[in-house]
Amino acid sequence: MYTKPVIRSIFLCLLLGLIFPVVLRAQTAPEVHAGVDTTSIRIGEQIKLRLTATIPANQFGTTKIGFPVLPDSIEHFEVVSRTNIDTSGDQQLKVLAQTFVLTSFDSGHWEIPPMRFDVQKASNNAVIDTLSTSPVGVDVGTVAVDTTKAFRPIKTVQGAPWRIWDYWMEITGGMLLVLIIIGIIWFIRSRKKVVPEKPTPTVTPYELAMQQLHALKAEQVWQRGDVKMYYTRLTDILRTYFEHQFGIAALEQTTEELLQHIKPVTKLNQQRDKLRQLLSLADLAKFAKMQPTADEHEACMRQTEEILEWTRPKKESENEGVVTQEA
Repeated sequence: MYTKPVIRSIFLCLLLGLIFPVVLRAQTAPEVHAGVDTTSIRIGEQIKLRLTATIPANQFGTTKIGFPVLPDSIEHFEVVSRTNIDTSGDQQLKVLAQTFVLTSFDSGHWEIPPMRFDVQKASNNAVIDTLSTSPVGVDVGTVAVDTTKAFRPIKTVQGAPWRIWDYWMEITGGMLLVLIIIGIIWFIRSRKKVVPEKPTPTVTPYELAMQQLHALKAEQVWQRGDVKMYYTRLTDILRTYFEHQFGIAALEQTTEELLQHIKPVTKLNQQRDKLRQLLSLADLAKFAKMQPTADEHEACMRQTEEILEWTRPKKESENEGVVTQEA
């Protein structure tokens, strides 16, 4: 016969053998739960559905819980709002939770269906298990009506008293809009007035070139020994005249490039040989430090005047002739 202590020990061992696997599984396997803050509401009232998933902390980095995606409406319930999934817990367990605000417009006893959670591997999101919550029952009742009291007629629509301060935003916006329109009109008109008209040129390119030549003569630049400056100013006067009178970018071109670009201009092309001789001598004086004779200095000035006189516009020549005859 077994003694009582032996029997008691055997019983405790069997009991621990049954309980220990359950406790071990509860500590190592994720769990899910669905609950509401109240199980009884009236039509149109709201309840909060809270979904939670508990996962051991040592599995939190390698295992993920995929929460169910609720549509805008489920059986007899409408989803009003939903929160993001938040995480809490300690070093033993991690708790993931999400709250939904639901409402119902159907009276009766309804059940929120089971919610499915997917247990996934964190590395590749592969589903390794599926967990479901238990259904949650909710009673949706109607508003009690006291039938012993007499029915009252429907009240007519009553207008609220008009107050100007109730429309201060509209009035302020309208005034700002009017000010903006006035400002735009004033800016456009003032801008038109400020734009200056293009001044008409009072000196023609020919007259300007002749004035500069007379000034160069009066300064006696080559007579004072500055030959390079004399030819630089002489050719610049001629090239500037070509730009203003014929639209040729003469100041940026070499002698050969300029002689090529004057070909389409008949008047200039007729003076091409004279212009080549003048520019070639000037290039030698400016860049090769050649010292032309006094006769060559005077000849270059005469050639420049002849080129200007030959290519001057017709109207200037005619007007000058009329003035001479009248005088």
